[in-house]
Amino acid sequence: MNRDQLFAWIQYPIPHHLLSRLVGRIADCQLPWVKDIFIKRFIRAYDIDMSEALHSDPHAYSSFNEFFTRPLKEGARPIGEGIVSPADGVLSQYGEIKDDTLIQAKGHHYSLTALLGGDEALSAPFRDGRFGTVYLSPSNYHRVHMPCAGTLRQTVYVPGRLFSVNSATTHHVPSLFARNERLVCIFDTEYGPMALVLIGAMIVAAIETVWAGQITPLSAVPQNNYFDRTVTLDKGEEIGRFKLGSSVVMCFPNTVDFDEPLSPEMKGRKVLLGQKLAAPIAYV
Repeated sequence: MNRDQLFAWIQYPIPHHLLSRLVGRIADCQLPWVKDIFIKRFIRAYDIDMSEALHSDPHAYSSFNEFFTRPLKEGARPIGEGIVSPADGVLSQYGEIKDDTLIQAKGHHYSLTALLGGDEALSAPFRDGRFGTVYLSPSNYHRVHMPCAGTLRQTVYVPGRLFSVNSATTHHVPSLFARNERLVCIFDTEYGPMALVLIGAMIVAAIETVWAGQITPLSAVPQNNYFDRTVTLDKGEEIGRFKLGSSVVMCFPNTVDFDEPLSPEMKGRKVLLGQKLAAPIAYV
């Protein structure tokens, strides 16, 4: 058993939610001597470029979580044409959804229907469509934005585990993205429906959206459709944020092509919010 396999296997008995919530409490601490120590050490450890943050002074943040979800200066991430990356991170996978199957990692696949919460009617428009997965490491900007303009139609909260979603775990935990806690957001766009799935992960203390605030951890009985008004967002507008690293999976019908603006070598490469990832398919 190699180191990556060991890292994946030791996660099974860990109380994922308890550990994540405890870390979340610490990350929300507003005592200056606590939050400043964590923020400064994090900046050094991950070589964070504070010059692109709206507030470059580490002391300006009331807690580690506020620092971690810090906004960027206007214009720091230009928004490209077509379908763009919803976040800074690594484009871990992209390509065709083969019937009901997506690629998680080399040799590992998972179910589209399971990813979207087990609703076959919800997954039907995306069968044989296209998908892209962006992994956000702890060092990345942690707000998630719209890959294209759209109107929110439905949200589905799906309970689950909180395995890490880094490359070691994606290669060794089967159906990882369909096992972890997640929020499925269905938007109507000019390309047809779009599913944007915010995946929870180990030490993710919360997932928040701009239309409903904090979704996880839940303070009430789980329910779907966390919004009570029309939510229409332009391309590049913020959707929500993770408090510590995770992944975003976006699914489209067979109306867009991730291969047109990308090369096979892009898998596993860093991408930035607003970078063009896909283009509409031109039918002749």
